[in-house]
Parts: sequence; C-alpha cells; structure tokens
Amino acid sequence: MNPLLAVSGVAKAFAGVQALRGVSFDLFPGEVHALVGENGAGKSTLIKVITGAHRPDAGTLELEGRRLEHNSPLLSRSRGIAAIYQQPALFPDLSVAENMALGFESGGSWRIIDWRGRRARAKELLDRIGARIDPDAPVSALTMPEQQMVEIAKSLGGRAKVLIMDEPTAALPEHEVANLFRVVRELKGQGVGIIYISHRLDELYALADRVTVLRDGQTVATRPMKDVERPELIRLMVGREISAIFPKREVPQGDVVLETRNLGCRASGVRGVSLSIRAGEIVGLAGLVGAGRTELAHVLFGLTPATEGEILLAGRPASIRTPADAVDLGVAYVPEDRRRHGVILEMPIAENATLAVLRRISKGGFIDFAREREIAASYVERLAVKTPSIDTPAGHLSGGNQQKVALSRWLATEPKVLILDEPTQGIDVGAKSEIHRLMVDLAGRGLAILMISSELPEILGMSDRVGVLRGGALAGMLTRAEATQERVMALALGHAEGAAA
Repeated sequence: MNPLLAVSGVAKAFAGVQALRGVSFDLFPGEVHALVGENGAGKSTLIKVITGAHRPDAGTLELEGRRLEHNSPLLSRSRGIAAIYQQPALFPDLSVAENMALGFESGGSWRIIDWRGRRARAKELLDRIGARIDPDAPVSALTMPEQQMVEIAKSLGGRAKVLIMDEPTAALPEHEVANLFRVVRELKGQGVGIIYISHRLDELYALADRVTVLRDGQTVATRPMKDVERPELIRLMVGREISAIFPKREVPQGDVVLETRNLGCRASGVRGVSLSIRAGEIVGLAGLVGAGRTELAHVLFGLTPATEGEILLAGRPASIRTPADAVDLGVAYVPEDRRRHGVILEMPIAENATLAVLRRISKGGFIDFAREREIAASYVERLAVKTPSIDTPAGHLSGGNQQKVALSRWLATEPKVLILDEPTQGIDVGAKSEIHRLMVDLAGRGLAILMISSELPEILGMSDRVGVLRGGALAGMLTRAEATQERVMALALGHAEGAAA
C-alpha cells in the first residue's frame, strides 16, 4: 500500500533557529499515526508545514503520490488535509450549519443560499459521527466537546483524507473522551488517515497504529505502537532516561497549616468539606469531572467565598472573602487554564512573575523596575525556566515553561499554602517531571501543597494523602499506602467508604 501522505527531508528555520532538520513522516489510509515529542520538538512546525501555514526551506510533501508544490492553507484544504486544534476555530456568533458550510461550500459572494440544503447537509455529517447537535444552534451555546464534533463533521464535509488532531482531549471530560475515541475509530474504518498528537501516553496506546518521535526538530524513530514500551518511548522523547516521572521523596512534615471544618459554598456546590494539610505535605485532590475540586480551590482562594463552615490557617480562624485576603494570609493559587488565568501571554516574563507582588515592589505609585527584574531573574534561575531573557513574552515559551512562570508569580508572594490546579495539564513528559520535582522541592521547604489533578497516576505518584471529592463533598481521605487506582475510583463513583479526613 502506498502512503496517503509522505513528508521527506523537511527543514524549516525561523530567524536562524532551526525548527525542523530533515524530518520525514508518512501516513497510510485508515491509519492512526501518533506524533510525539517534548514541547519545542518541532511537532507544531511540522503540522503547519503539512497544512500550508509554513513553507518548508527544504524537503517535499506528497499527497496520494502527487507532490504538493507551493502549499498553502487553501490548497491543503482543497486536497483533503484538515486540522482540529485544542481550541476549535469556529465563529461563535454563527450557527453550527453556517460554520460547517464555510468548510465545504463554494461559490461567489453573490449567490442564493440553499438554507434547507445547508442544514440537511450539516445534520447528515453530524449524524455520521453520532453527534446529536442542532444545526441551527449558535456555536457559542455549545460545549467544548460539541465544538470539536462540529469541527470533525466540518472536515468530513470538506472530504478530508488526512485529519490532524492536536491535543483533542485536553479540555474534555472522561465520558467525552470515550466518544471521541469512538469517532476516531469510525473515521479510521472509513479510510481517513489521522495524525494524532497528545501528551497523554495512555491515549496513544489505545488508538495509534504507529508512533513517530520528534526531538530537537529531527525524526528520532518511527515504530509500531505495540512494539514500543512506555519507558523506551519516554527515553526517545526526552533523549535521556527518566527514572521517575513522579520523583516523590519523603520530606519532614510540620504542623497543620491549612484546615477546613464543614466548609461549604451554596453557589458552587461545595458542602461539608473537612480536611487538613501539614507543612511539607502534598495532598492530592481527586474526583470525576464536576465533583467540585476546582470549586473547592475557588472557595479557599476567595473567588467564591464560603457560606458555611470555617477555614483555619496555622490553627487560627481565617476570613477569606477575596483573593487579596487569601494572598495576605499566605494562600496562593495556580489555576487550571494557564493561558487564560495563569500568565498574560503578551507580557514579558519579568512582569508576569511579579504581578502578585506589585504593592510590595512599588512606592508612591511607581514600580521599582530594578527590583522587578531582580525577582523575575531569581525565579527564572530557581525554576530553570528555559528562555533567552526575562524580557521574552510569556506566549513565546513552551507550555511547561509558561507553567513555571505562573508558579513563580505566586511563589513571589512567599505563601504558606500552595494550591495547584492541574499543574501538568497539556505539557510534555519531560516538563511534567520538572514540575513534579519542583513540587517536591517546595514541600521540602515547608510549603503545604493542595494538588488537583484529573490524572490518577499523578495523584498516586505525588501525594502523601489523597482526598476524593464526589458531588461537592469529601467522599474519603486515603493515606499514600492506602491509595490505589481502584480505591480512588470506587470513592469517586460512590462505591466505597474511605478513611476519615
């Protein structure tokens, strides 16, 4: 069988920085081909070359044996190459049918639109992938999983032969991930070739036929997925052995720093939560989507203040009605969505790192820029942020380094309690290991850490104790020795009783 898509010896440089160095990659009809590598390995650049957003400096692209000369986004779409990104590229104020029509209708601006036919075509494509979505619904009213289904249906309407899926499950709840997998398998059965990019290795073993690893802009290996053990795949990605993705070590634990007693918030559904965290302890917070984990973090940080129960810090009752109260009392919160709430992408690292301490480094309404730069430089060094300069905009950094900048902002407040919401979401395995190592180091310095994660291996690998939320309430608290994947899931589903908090 001949390849559907063949990329040979592709090179691409930006301002003297070599992003791709002779990369070769191929894709067969009906194949799911995983593309993996650390952030900065060249995955995004390769995808942009394939979709025509970037023109390669060297190398060739062939689709069904025909060379793609002078490739462009319009040409690649017309030839059947479609990409679905983590954030769907839809127009929120247009209907589902209108958005889909943009992908496959042709003709000039002065023409009569067959509205009935447009809606029927949209419904047919949505039905083809099992998506029960009203073609007349505005996209702004859809959930993220629904928007992804619209993107997939839209690509099918454009007769996609090659479908690129870039971190498609990053923002999906677990039950929607299963639905996406079903759709991927159906597309595979229809002969569509799928390039699948994900940092979640379990997904690759569940879906992919082959895997290609990029590192430093080069193709390191292409293997059948079933022949690559996880440790070898990680070694290929990072270029070194990682003895522990979860480098947990025992550190001395001190007194209780944070305690909640029957804490609740009617607006967010948090109810009767009693837990404690000691200095030097990492408490993992697990639960299904909608269990109330992020909502509890918002209560503790004053984003949605408690309406019942109490919070104690170092044994003293604390009133946290606003984030400013929380910061003043030594509570810091690194939120889940770093691109929206963690860092300001357009601002340089120096300004991002000191946003939470502006009052401390200002006098008479004027910022002490020398002090700002001193603080930022110290955290760039301490957290090993990979950047040319503290003047580099945060948006130019990889996901793992953006997360470190978000972390530095709150460490600059010198907190006693650090709340981390999905600290490694969407970052590569090497960066995850670095973030985990930082967490252990911070615990070793006496911080009390509350870590929220949807990844059970992370919860089990990094936590001293594991709290499981269900329906906004604490279903149980497990010691590290007691915590297993089965026991955590049983508590999350309401099938077991856990130890007392």
